[in-house]
Amino acid sequence: MRISIVTILVLAAVFAGCSRKPKSQKDQISYAIGAQFGKSLKSQDLDLDSKMLSQGIEASLKGEKLSLSDEEMQAAMMKLNEERQKEMKAQAEKNKGDSDAFLAKNKEAEGVKVTSSGLQYKIASEGDGASPKGDDIVVVNYRGTLVDGKEFDSSYKRKMPAEFPLKGVIPGWTEGLQLMKKGGKATFYVPPELGYGDRPRQNIPANATLIFEVELLDVKAPPKNPGMPGKPGAVKPAAPKKPKAASKE
Repeated sequence: MRISIVTILVLAAVFAGCSRKPKSQKDQISYAIGAQFGKSLKSQDLDLDSKMLSQGIEASLKGEKLSLSDEEMQAAMMKLNEERQKEMKAQAEKNKGDSDAFLAKNKEAEGVKVTSSGLQYKIASEGDGASPKGDDIVVVNYRGTLVDGKEFDSSYKRKMPAEFPLKGVIPGWTEGLQLMKKGGKATFYVPPELGYGDRPRQNIPANATLIFEVELLDVKAPPKNPGMPGKPGAVKPAAPKKPKAASKE
């Protein structure tokens, strides 16, 4: 079922003025939809006038003539989109500067090595097994953080390692894991160009440097089966799937 933003706004505003606990099924469904949208709206950090928002919702609910024409509302939304794009671009540029500064300092840290691509890595434990090749499948435990220490993903928290084909992850992972040996532990410092670039992801800002603590548990040869359509070299992995944060998708 697809619910429009306007519909959810209407429901959210209606129940915003009610302090009674939702009891009936209709109340609970309406409250749940309103709460979910409220969280989504808050995460977008929009500068809204609650009185104007309520006025627009009330007029729509009563079927009254709206104070703005369709053309005026469309123009307002286009203006909002333009402003948001400018804000996102400015933030991405700031993040790029912060990433560059961090990497410039970090490459001088003890034990940190830098590849020709710009990937920085530090081997904590060498391991004594084979190194994976580009077509191999690896099994890893990992923890991913931003430069400020904020964690965005962890197989340790899920209490289960991840298994995935090296071709199916971001370039920083594909390159970094091939520098390791089975049983080894390392930290990757992945610059934006080897991660997600200026594309923000859930819990990962645009142009963010990603730090991964990785433990290479196993290396498996690619299957004879070519894999799933549309994903060259990919196979249907056993649970859990490849790291959400490292996926190229």
